[in-house]
Amino acid sequence: MPKPPSPFVESLLDLLSPMGEVIARRMFGGYGIYKDGLMFGLVAWDRFFLKVDAETKDWFEAKGCEPFVYEKSDGTTSRMSYYEPLEEAFSSSIKMKPWATLAWQAAQRSATAKPKKRKAG
Repeated sequence: MPKPPSPFVESLLDLLSPMGEVIARRMFGGYGIYKDGLMFGLVAWDRFFLKVDAETKDWFEAKGCEPFVYEKSDGTTSRMSYYEPLEEAFSSSIKMKPWATLAWQAAQRSATAKPKKRKAG
């Protein structure tokens, strides 16, 4: 039987419930946050990060949001296209929804921009 999500992730899923069915999947010691099969959020170290792209990155940065940065095994750091929303977004579903909607839209654009894999054969 799979281990249930952490209390932080459970509260996050409740916060995101106005977006429809949103699920958490374990990955690399954290969680991916998905809607309709697309990952638009990331939980690491009990912090929530939302997907950004070329259209939304400047908006998140202008708000003062911090990017998701991790240390690789060779000691260098890597920055991913995920940013942490401001603390005020966690106060209610109404305040989180605009942030999460931007992330969901970025995930959709990213998915449509990727070339389709061709089947071998």
